[in-house]
Amino acid sequence: MARFPAAAAVAGRSPALRRPAFGLSMFGQGAALLLWAVILRCRDFGNPIIHVDEQYYLLVGDRLLHGALPYVDLWDRKPPGLFLIFAAMRLLPGDGILAYQLVATLFAAATGWLVMRGSRRLGATATGGFVAGLAYVLWLSLLSGRGGQSPVFYNLFVAGAVVLTLRLPRLAAAQAVGAIVASGCVACLLAGLAIQTKYTPVVEGAFFGLAHLWYLYRARASAPAVIAAAAIWALLGLLPTLLIVGFYWMRGPAVFDAFWFANFASVALRKGYPAAKIAARLAGTTAQLLPLLIAIAAVWRMRPRSPERWIAFGWLAAALVAFAMIGAFFDHYALPLLVPMAMLTGVALGRWRAAPWLLLGYGLALFVARVALVPTEADSARTVARVMAANDRGDCPYVFAGDAILYHLAKACIPTAYAFPSTLAYEAEQGATGIDEAREVARILSRRPPVIVTMDVPMAPWNRASERIMARTLAARYRLVSRVPREGAHLLVYLRDDLPLRR
Repeated sequence: MARFPAAAAVAGRSPALRRPAFGLSMFGQGAALLLWAVILRCRDFGNPIIHVDEQYYLLVGDRLLHGALPYVDLWDRKPPGLFLIFAAMRLLPGDGILAYQLVATLFAAATGWLVMRGSRRLGATATGGFVAGLAYVLWLSLLSGRGGQSPVFYNLFVAGAVVLTLRLPRLAAAQAVGAIVASGCVACLLAGLAIQTKYTPVVEGAFFGLAHLWYLYRARASAPAVIAAAAIWALLGLLPTLLIVGFYWMRGPAVFDAFWFANFASVALRKGYPAAKIAARLAGTTAQLLPLLIAIAAVWRMRPRSPERWIAFGWLAAALVAFAMIGAFFDHYALPLLVPMAMLTGVALGRWRAAPWLLLGYGLALFVARVALVPTEADSARTVARVMAANDRGDCPYVFAGDAILYHLAKACIPTAYAFPSTLAYEAEQGATGIDEAREVARILSRRPPVIVTMDVPMAPWNRASERIMARTLAARYRLVSRVPREGAHLLVYLRDDLPLRR
């Protein structure tokens, strides 16, 4: 066996890594994680308004299949890869809502399985690794990831890349240069797919590439081999994005400029949030992650610290940098942190018999309080969509504030490329879209949409210029015909004065 170092590295894997948890085979553990994910998430199956973000991703994915071009016909900052994922899910039967939620559940369970595998590589017991996978799936729901937020999908790519990266110390010890090069190719391509789902994983992708370079050097690869590998890995990491850039470049300067501004230039133009709001968000997220943080602190204190754990802590640091990059600190921005945190937490869970039960008990208590006992408002959205569909008369209604999915539910045309409601209605985007937001609202209203949807209390501070134009128009030409609850406020449906209400 010693004459085949790569084989020795694989064969030398600890038998404990293959020992099942709770008597379940690897397949059985995967099935259990899938069942767990379904139990936690089935309450929202078919709910069109789990979160405002994924509503818009589905809307864009659907319209992409009908010829819309992201950033030109529908504006956003997310990479095209995310919309392609939702477009692919839209090809499944139904209206796309249940379909994306079922696929997201599969992604969550698969990522949980990789969390379990990665945790075992870090030294977790069979039980600790399995509970780490359970915890990952559970904490998704606590951080607004119980539907189809982008990290629910790209965390799978990142988890796959890190499971490969955690093999590097053994491969380097065996001087398995070819295996390290192959591992780097796959890991960097997976990171590239993650980057085309959201740009922030570029930090983690860079870390995986650097880790592979370091261990390739430790495996005594020649300098030309290291340089060539670095170039290949960088190309593979950038390949999905380069393909997208080329696609938009081929469509001419105006289309490319729209893509470039939306994806990159506009990010720096967004307004920041007050320090008090940022502090409150961070405090809330920290409280929810508290047991994982305690477990990670315990793992940090464990000695000796294996090379695999050094990799995991370096990766966690990279994920924290990515978390801080945007600066808004919404709870769902912490979803990518769950993969390294859950993997490391699994190591601590096998050291104290009560730890798995305390961890899951804490998470389930939060789940009951913050998710299970909170009524859904799916009926509100469907009620508004029915009013829109019955009264649009072939013209485009306008959702000024509320839920972008209403266009999809009502099978309605969209009167603006800036269909994500916060883009034109809320202060945070004022001056960050490349247009005069209030002027765009005025243009939409000049076309006299038959139905307008807004809110009595906004989800964020109004863009005052846009809101003034909207309030003046509603008072002069529209009447309120429906009012339904939405997030402690109400969705308001206005019908143009010259139109009779159709039920």
